[in-house]
Amino acid sequence: MKITMAHGSGGRATSQLIADIFARNFNSEVLSRMEDSAVVPGSGRIAVTTDSFVVNPIFFPGGDIGKLSVCGTVNDLLMSGAQPKYLTCGFIIEEGAQSGELERIAASMAQTASEAGVTIVAGDTKVIEGNGGVYINTAGVGFVPEGVNISASLCREGDAVLVSGYLGEHHAAILSARMGIENQILSDCAPLGEIVQSMQEAGVRIKAMRDVTRGGLATVLHEFAVSSDCCVELEENRLPVSAPVKGFCGLLGLDPLYMGNEGKMTAVVAGEDAPLALECMKKSRYGENAAIIGHISQKEKGKILLTTPIGGTRILSELIGEGLPRIC
Repeated sequence: MKITMAHGSGGRATSQLIADIFARNFNSEVLSRMEDSAVVPGSGRIAVTTDSFVVNPIFFPGGDIGKLSVCGTVNDLLMSGAQPKYLTCGFIIEEGAQSGELERIAASMAQTASEAGVTIVAGDTKVIEGNGGVYINTAGVGFVPEGVNISASLCREGDAVLVSGYLGEHHAAILSARMGIENQILSDCAPLGEIVQSMQEAGVRIKAMRDVTRGGLATVLHEFAVSSDCCVELEENRLPVSAPVKGFCGLLGLDPLYMGNEGKMTAVVAGEDAPLALECMKKSRYGENAAIIGHISQKEKGKILLTTPIGGTRILSELIGEGLPRIC
């Protein structure tokens, strides 16, 4: 079945589309009420985020726009130390989209939400003129446990910097699919709750966390350096990059430090807790290739210094990644 403008009219066709695809896949006690807003239990400090997802192609090696939208929203909540609980999703569907593709996307979202331990409680659907594209907007709500305080402004001299795994896989997977390059690279698209929970339960003193998405690791760490008025010192030979991504970067002249990821995070923790944090990451799903990649200092405030294997040092700019091919 092709999506037509009638599916966005708010009438019978819209109701049928919602019932056949979205309500069936996202079924929950709250969503089934079909109210204009969801009323859910909760108290204390609340974390709220929203994001929009536009990716080409919408199905790619290792994931799809549905999985991407859930992971992206859940991971944003996790990086503030929150426990994600509820999601909303808004679909903007271009006329000509196939209902079978929407079914795949919705099923993928439902499966990923279940893995991440969140419930989709509200949604919206709009159909516009176009050529069969699909776009998703999400909002997420989570609850921040008492005593948790995580911020990019809390990095201090002596803290350690970690990353949860190989860099650049999502960016490389999207570009490979778009350019017709055949390789074994899969997107790293994944929810990061198990890693965060493991560190919190182990008592790791987490100063800052961020999922490494658009702009890559260098851009995120530059934000830490500026917010905390500190220097982030990295060791190039500790940066985890898989052999296939290294080869892909060599082919296209890309730098994995500036490439997007959708299932990786960086964390700044108290220096004494670095080995424990690394252990927590490595024993968690999606963290087996984690590494301690550097530390916080006061050497060059507001900057990132990269030490090369031969002992040289260069300053990384947050602007270098602006020249990379867009993956959205």
